Amino acid sequence: MLKKFFFLIPLFIFGLTGCSEDNTGPGSDVTTDDQALEQLAAEDSSSQSFEENYNDAGAHFFINTSVQGNIYPVKIGRRIISVTRQFVRQIDGDSAYVTMTSTYTGVFIIEASYEPVTPGDTTATADTVIQKPFTSVIVKNMVFVRINSSSNPRLNWKLVKVSLPAGGTVTNNISITKAVLTFANGDSLVITNPNEFFLSRNPSGARRDIPVLLRNSAVRLRVEIFSAYADDDFVTLTHSANLRGFFRVKRRLMLVSTEVSGAGYAKVYEQTFLAGSAQGHFHAVIDATPRGVIFESASQFETKVWGVPYIVR
Repeated sequence: MLKKFFFLIPLFIFGLTGCSEDNTGPGSDVTTDDQALEQLAAEDSSSQSFEENYNDAGAHFFINTSVQGNIYPVKIGRRIISVTRQFVRQIDGDSAYVTMTSTYTGVFIIEASYEPVTPGDTTATADTVIQKPFTSVIVKNMVFVRINSSSNPRLNWKLVKVSLPAGGTVTNNISITKAVLTFANGDSLVITNPNEFFLSRNPSGARRDIPVLLRNSAVRLRVEIFSAYADDDFVTLTHSANLRGFFRVKRRLMLVSTEVSGAGYAKVYEQTFLAGSAQGHFHAVIDATPRGVIFESASQFETKVWGVPYIVR
């Protein structure tokens, strides 16, 4: 089925672009399959948990590094101002294939000092606030099956497969090429193309393949990136925010290797994070950002993003 999915979607995008439109709000009357599919896609917990971990809602996270530029960052964070969604849909019999493209506009906030700051000093104060505007596009694919033929289209479709979300700014100075998550039980996820990496659900509606973690269990994350810059990039993981935006954690990954590769540098970053003590649906959001974005006041914001949903029980 997946081969069919990736054959149909490009034809639909270029041949039927008139069906790509903005999302209908959850409060609207749903009278068509298209409206139902859009709402179900946007309301899914894997979509909502991504946004709660993608939006830092301000500069809340302390920098802990000895690397400095023309500014000394104290806190950083991303604030989403608006999001618009477009959907490309293909209904084929009792299956529906949906690509959800979310365009986020916002600002990346750096609370910084022009005077030296001791790395890791959480009592340090900023004397300037730098806001870098950005637009980021995140793409996710979904597969639905028809389960009913009632008069309410929302009751007729069930989401059975979701790809991982991926995207970022339009710049190409940095990219994520591979991510490996290794869990406490020895299982792992190896991801090289997130939009083709699907997590499925079984016929009863319970999730399958989405990692299910014990509370406070450790996960080892290894991320490979390609960067146009020789400097150590700023690679972070944001996780543990629940569907109300509470308990968000951001950690920087540590550079473990780098080597020249073509016109740039192949780098490997690693970090261990804890699943958290709260139960529910969550998302691990990986950001790869060039060093200059954080440490140089004039550098424009650029980043690449991958997401991985998980469940804590």
